[in-house]
This record gives sequence, C-alpha cells and structure tokens, in this order.
Amino acid sequence: MSYINTYRTKNNTNSRSRKWNNSRPTRSRSKSRRIGQYIDPSRFIKIATASNEKPYEPKHTFSDFLISDKLKSNLAAKRYITPSHIQDQAIPIGLSGKDVIGIASTGTGKTAAFAIPIIQNLTTDSSSSAIIVAPTRELAQQIEEEFRELSRGCGLYSTLLIGGASMGRQLSELRRNPRIIIGTPGRIMDHLKRRALRLDKFNLVVLDEVDRMLDMGFVQDVSDILKQTSQQRQIFFFSATMDTRVRKLIENFSTNPTTISVKAGLASENVHQDVIKFQHNNEKLDKLHDILINKDVSKAIIFDETQRDVEHLAVELVSRGFSTEALHGGKSQGQRRRALSMFKSNQVNILVATDVAARGIDVADITHVINFSIPKVYDDYIHRIGRTGRAGRVGYALTFVENRSNSY
Repeated sequence: MSYINTYRTKNNTNSRSRKWNNSRPTRSRSKSRRIGQYIDPSRFIKIATASNEKPYEPKHTFSDFLISDKLKSNLAAKRYITPSHIQDQAIPIGLSGKDVIGIASTGTGKTAAFAIPIIQNLTTDSSSSAIIVAPTRELAQQIEEEFRELSRGCGLYSTLLIGGASMGRQLSELRRNPRIIIGTPGRIMDHLKRRALRLDKFNLVVLDEVDRMLDMGFVQDVSDILKQTSQQRQIFFFSATMDTRVRKLIENFSTNPTTISVKAGLASENVHQDVIKFQHNNEKLDKLHDILINKDVSKAIIFDETQRDVEHLAVELVSRGFSTEALHGGKSQGQRRRALSMFKSNQVNILVATDVAARGIDVADITHVINFSIPKVYDDYIHRIGRTGRAGRVGYALTFVENRSNSY
C-alpha cells in the first residue's frame, strides 16, 4: 500500500470528536462551493516520481566568482560551495552590471543570486546603495537575515521597513543613512510620503516575487518606488511567472535585461499530492488528527482560510496535545516572528497559517503541507505546497475536499 493511500484507508470512526461545529465558525455549503469551484480536485492528486531529467551541472563554484575574499569567507561559513542553477547563471550577469530577470520559483536559491552581486558592488563602490522590495513581511525578514550573514564584516548597514514594526525605530535607523533598504511596498511608501526616505541615490534595485506583489495590488506602489530610484540603476526582477503585468513593468523600467529561467513545473516533482475526503467538520478534524499522529509527519504547515479559522484550529490542536503555533496577519510583528522562530527551531512542529505564510517561509525540513481549506486559486495551491519537498527531499501535500460526489 502506498504511503498516500494509508490516509484514505485509515479508520477514522473514533471518540475524539469535540463538537467541532460548536467551537469553529461553520461555513455554508454554498460558500464552500464558491471557494472550491475554481479548481478541479483531481489537480490535487499526483504521485511524485523520479525525474529522468539530469540534474543541473553548475559551471562555477562560489570561489570562482569575482568577489571579495570577505564575501567568499562568509559564503564558506554558510557552507555554500556549489551554486544552484539560478545562482550559477545570475551571479556573473549581476556582477557585470546588467539588469537581470530571474524566472524562478521559491526554494531555488534566488536570494543569494541577487545578494552576492549587490554586496560585492556595495563593498567596491561607496556611492552605491540598494533597495530590495518583497511582497510580505516574512520574505523581507528572511532576505534581511541572508544579507546580514553574507555581508558580515563588510561594513554595510541595512534597515528593514515592514508593517507591524515600530515606525519610530525605522525612522531612527533611516537617519543613519543605511546603504541597504529591505522592505514591503506599503511601508516603503509610508516613509517616502513622510519624506523620511529618498531613493534618488539608490542605484541597485531588487523586486522579489514581482508577480505576487502585483497580485496583492501593489502595482502602483512598485511603480512609484521605481520612479524615485536613480536613473542609472541596475535592476533585478525575480518572479515565478512572466505574465503581461510583469512584462509591462519590466519594459517600463529596464533596459536590455538578461533573462534566466529555471522555473520548475506547476508543482514540485518532489511532492506527493493527494486529497482527503470528508463528510462533515467533526469527521474532518478527526481525519486531520489521524494524519498528524502519523510518525512520518515530523513538521507540518496547515493552511486555513481566515484568521479566525486559524486561531480556532490552532487552539483545538493544542487541546489535543499537538505542539502548535498560529500565524496570520492579525498577529503583531513580534508574535509572527516568535511563531516562525519556534517553528524553525522545532520548539513546535505544527504551524497553522493563512496564506500570509504561503510565500516567504523558507524552512527546509517541512515534511507535510495540509490544506485544511481549499485555496481560492490554483496558484495559491502551488505556492502553499512549495513549502515542502525542498532541497531534494520528498514532501507531502494533502488537501481536504468535501465528499459531494464520486467524480474524483
């Protein structure tokens, strides 16, 4: 019997039900259908198989790149030896000063692909400054952490501009004229409107997960930010997709960019995907319980629809003895940082989250992604399941689907 099918055949008739309908806000059947009607549940079923495609063979090692000894030392300290596909191709182009378009999914090593050329430029040209724009707080924080580790000892100062954090502290840090700004579009625009930040000297620009920023409605903010940067700039665009909106943004702000595409398929080849059918909420919760007690589920992200749903589910799982934290946009920045830190350090092994966590979480050892609610669009599903099956590991994605028919 396959690993996936054990979920389907497990006996879930037990006495663990805790009147879930009374503790969790119920959704109407019509609303459930509205959410699920965009995606055929059969798209959630896929057995990961060994790929016949040969692994990418890099042309360089990190020590081959024309970068400072200090930067090479920091890379060695992080045990970076062989670059990934996107790093191997993007870093030399970035070091040459050309604009870069990277079509790459999360988990391909794209942060280092732009961080290394930028840090090298900043350490050799004291007049340069860099701004990196990301769609979410979590992604901005992870980029800032990567920059801090790679630039250790290089004399560079960075500031993180994200919502939910102290505006006063950010204003104080901006007065120190940091040469690296990392932030989300909304908070960067707040500082620009306050005239606490000027970008006319910033000649190194990164837009990370451009498609996601545009999906979130930041197209005008991103355009306004780019307009205020130096006219003699180098831009790095990184996006999982290249749709009309992204292409238009690039055409408006870039000159003769070099495109590198290492985009994987619509879903990771390393992720087993399956559906879990349920009839009602009590059965749904008990089936989730049965999945989580499986010894192979060592670290899991569970996605639910709303902040309230996430809180209710997290409380219920804690009451059942599971080590669980909740992550959603209603929490303070400190609470979100703490939840992520506990999850990364294995103080908890279950994170219940809204789609705020679908991008920007880079944790290599997540074994399972569980969609307790169906994502509204298929792209969200792809971003969710991309949290597992990383670094060559096999991951598992399980999606709860109401059993209304036998058509799948």
